[in-house]
Amino acid sequence: MFRLAHLTDPHVGPLTRPRLRQLLSKRATGYVNWQRGRKDAHDMEVLAALVADLQAQGHDHIACTGDLCNIGLPSEWSTAKVFLEALGTPEAVSFVPGNHDAYVRGSLEGLLLACGAWTAGDDGTHGHFPYLRRRGPVALIGLSSAVPTKPLMASGRLGPQQIAATEALLRTLGAEPEPPFRVVMIHHPSHPGGTSSGRELKDAGAFTAMVAHAGAELILHGHNHVRSVAFVSGPGGRSIPVVGAASASARGDARHHRASYHLYTITRQATGYAVAGLERGLTETGIIADLGALALARS
Repeated sequence: MFRLAHLTDPHVGPLTRPRLRQLLSKRATGYVNWQRGRKDAHDMEVLAALVADLQAQGHDHIACTGDLCNIGLPSEWSTAKVFLEALGTPEAVSFVPGNHDAYVRGSLEGLLLACGAWTAGDDGTHGHFPYLRRRGPVALIGLSSAVPTKPLMASGRLGPQQIAATEALLRTLGAEPEPPFRVVMIHHPSHPGGTSSGRELKDAGAFTAMVAHAGAELILHGHNHVRSVAFVSGPGGRSIPVVGAASASARGDARHHRASYHLYTITRQATGYAVAGLERGLTETGIIADLGALALARS
């Protein structure tokens, strides 16, 4: 049995006051949005409580699917590293970046210099995507959909090279005598229609078509700040669950906007694997508790 925890979109704060020259970019609108509401929507005390609860549950590995940063300031890179260190060692935590981590040109590169160890593949390289990490019966494939975009846009892109490299990994793993349970980690919803226009993965169609042939057992993402479960087609007519989690720091007053994380229990069976998912997070009374099972099989 292997237990995998998934959290996303912590939007770690506080955000330091930018210098004027740092606001001569998309950061200007981002900083205004932060001051007008985002700083209140993301609560670091909530995030700390959620991480403490996650650590108390017991797990074998943690997947973090992006948006450690808010507007990609250099000061945020060290804050992001402190957060990842609190989650666990680079060997115990796998990270993939989100659009806020690549807010402007140079932001992603700076973050990966600080936090690249949490993106290191088993081959020893880090900051290169896709990467592969094998932990017990699980193979974690980390992708980067993080690209700089224009103001008021939050879309992502993988690109043909990353999609092709991911296909090669998935096919090779799937052809092993005892294939591992393949988990794909990405920030943006990986399927067409997974989010609104301007926030979507631009090459979601190409990625989904690739997975239909190469296969995967589970796809994890963030970005939408809500729990969601969708399904895409895999080889042989199988359905692959695509699961999004809420922001790990959200203190919203709506049920689906409250902070939460997911726990997956993966069990090897004679004919493959069984997986069960559970959501834990803030309740209406402000405590952290079980919020229900994730429906990971198409009815």
